[in-house]
Amino acid sequence: MSTNTNTNVDIGYDVFVADPLPMSGPALPNGQPRVFQPIAVTLIHGRQDAVLIDPPLTRQQAEKVGDWVEASGKRLTHIVATHGHGDHWFTAGMLAERFGAQVVTTAGAIAQMHNNVYAREVLWDVIWPGQIPPSPVTAVTVPGNRLTLEGHDVNIVEVGHADSDDSAVLHVPDLDLVVTGDVIYNGVHMYLAESADGNLGPWRKAIDTIAALQPRRIVASHQNKNLDDNAERLIAETRRYLDDAEAALATHDTPAEFFQAMLKRNPEHLGPTVLWVSSRALYLAREGGDPVQNLVAAWRQ
Repeated sequence: MSTNTNTNVDIGYDVFVADPLPMSGPALPNGQPRVFQPIAVTLIHGRQDAVLIDPPLTRQQAEKVGDWVEASGKRLTHIVATHGHGDHWFTAGMLAERFGAQVVTTAGAIAQMHNNVYAREVLWDVIWPGQIPPSPVTAVTVPGNRLTLEGHDVNIVEVGHADSDDSAVLHVPDLDLVVTGDVIYNGVHMYLAESADGNLGPWRKAIDTIAALQPRRIVASHQNKNLDDNAERLIAETRRYLDDAEAALATHDTPAEFFQAMLKRNPEHLGPTVLWVSSRALYLAREGGDPVQNLVAAWRQ
């Protein structure tokens, strides 16, 4: 767990980084055990109220996040999910009940949430049996995709496809901050498995949308907690990772070769398990077959 504090007189933000979770399944091609990525949870806070962004995956993680929010002394009004992947909202209901908060996101993300609930039996609960609480979809949209925190705008900006369809980011103009969900990564291997056609153009457009907001700070929802939040660096490194992936896809014929090439290009990055899942999914797509079954196979084999 890591907490960072950035604040001015009236509004600030803190970041809680949950440590990587062990995963079931065989070892990676480089011999390492399967471990999930660190998950970052952001608290935007005013003098009295706060908004929580991207609650974590497991019950134990959510209990720690809840204690962290409680220790802040702020009244939690809303919980926001940037997209539909379960590791950023499966504990939203648990935390909403604890604090009396409302869960909100975009209409597109709500549809993706339902897809992830359907996938629990064959994917999420297989990898983390008994660790994820009940996850009914209770999220609602808000008018204009906009919240107000003690007079400060918190804007939900839809950006399209990144590591998931229907992604969004949270823009807080008065902090020069964007909480980017899984559109921007920070020192962690990126989840490319849902770009299985190899077309990373939509993801690049999503990054361009963030860059146009001209943030000084970015919180990535998967991050190395020892790195800073400099927006210029994070945007450049995320673009470069996509460049690396395109180059490796063009020059390697197997998932193992792609995996090793990306490790070599990004030796300091955390989260090689997600890189291996991405490698499997990208190359299974080349063989055809059902995309959903390919995705499940990439995670479980």
